[in-house]
Amino acid sequence: MLPFVRVDAWWHSGIAGAIPSAAGFVIAGSFLFAAVRRIFDSLAAALTATALYALNPNTLYLQSISMSESVFAACFLALLYFSVRFRQTQGWGAVAGAGIAATLATLTRYDGWFLIPFAAAWFVFAAGRRRFAVALVFSIIAAVGPVFWLGHNWWITGDALDFFRGPYSSRAIQKSQPYLGKGDWSASFLYYRTAAELCAGPGVGLMALAGIVVALARRAFWPILLLALPGVFYTWAFHAGDNPIYVPTLGWHSYYNTRYGTAVFPLLVIAAAALVTAVPRGARPVIAMLIVLAGSVHWLANRQPGAWVTWEESRRNSEGRRAWTRKAAEYLKPRYRSGSGIITSFGDLTGIWRTMGIPIRQTFSADNGLQYDATLSRPDLHLRHEWAVGAVGRDGIHPLIERAARYGIHYDLVLTIVEKDEPAIEIYRRLGELHDRP
Repeated sequence: MLPFVRVDAWWHSGIAGAIPSAAGFVIAGSFLFAAVRRIFDSLAAALTATALYALNPNTLYLQSISMSESVFAACFLALLYFSVRFRQTQGWGAVAGAGIAATLATLTRYDGWFLIPFAAAWFVFAAGRRRFAVALVFSIIAAVGPVFWLGHNWWITGDALDFFRGPYSSRAIQKSQPYLGKGDWSASFLYYRTAAELCAGPGVGLMALAGIVVALARRAFWPILLLALPGVFYTWAFHAGDNPIYVPTLGWHSYYNTRYGTAVFPLLVIAAAALVTAVPRGARPVIAMLIVLAGSVHWLANRQPGAWVTWEESRRNSEGRRAWTRKAAEYLKPRYRSGSGIITSFGDLTGIWRTMGIPIRQTFSADNGLQYDATLSRPDLHLRHEWAVGAVGRDGIHPLIERAARYGIHYDLVLTIVEKDEPAIEIYRRLGELHDRP
């Protein structure tokens, strides 16, 4: 997103975050088409899989926002394509392509890390006499992403595994929030399967059950195994307690991480497309159209966005956040003077600055590194900001204000915003020497 958010107008409108997701969606669809055509040697099957993927409202919604699912799908399906291509061509270009796809996947989502040993084992199996050389080349290229990320974490925090066990890791976030199903394999599978069904729709899911049999009969063992791995990863993560999934159809009155169900959507559409190959070639175009219709009829009958689980999760979980973002921006915009400085935290609060139309560089947060740490410890020497904005209990802004007061630096709490199920947002303005009150 970095090249796009540098254009302030694109960042303020939100389009900067949508561009990479949309590009990922197109790339994912292209590799899906190319992979299925090679797997089944069928243009009709390739068109079927691509149409089912592209017409699903949950994938369409995710490709319109700044989330990583579409980008990961592009990397994942590129890995599928190049690994299938290698089996047919035995070319080093396919090995390099698979390695690059895998390392990009690891830099997009942790699901990608889980894929590497299985893909390496596939190259050992598929490469014949060169198996160890091929697997080594693939593994070296694929490992660039994890090695870089470990080094980055070590350089920034002093702990290479900070992303895994640090204060902002999924493990730390969920440590104090036990949930039903943790440590239960059957419940873990049930929750993930339900999320996948809600994302795919009943038509695709039912056709995929029959299609997997056809795909395996056509010896498409590796594609089915590779495409099933993200589902295994998320079921494992749910069981381990790092990534819960809440879906309303299982008794929860909330939505959480339902989008993880889209990770197995490529498996379902390819399995459904395999049904096309079960009939003679002359009948395949008709069967392909019927499969696409069967997979889309549920969404044609449920055209309201509230029926799309990923959209509904986003809407419900952002109601309070959107409300306090708007209120904070409306308060600050007419009062904030460019360059007067805002000390704050990163994350959700960034939406305030986007709504106000001011660059992030005019804010000061933990992403400023040692300067920020120095300000927290010695506000008398380093605190020079007119405004302070924080989320109560979520960041260090309130403790900083209290610490600064002990040094004679006083901030006035000018606004507290409280929304249901959200932390209170506090806005402080500095008293004294920085400005005179209007």
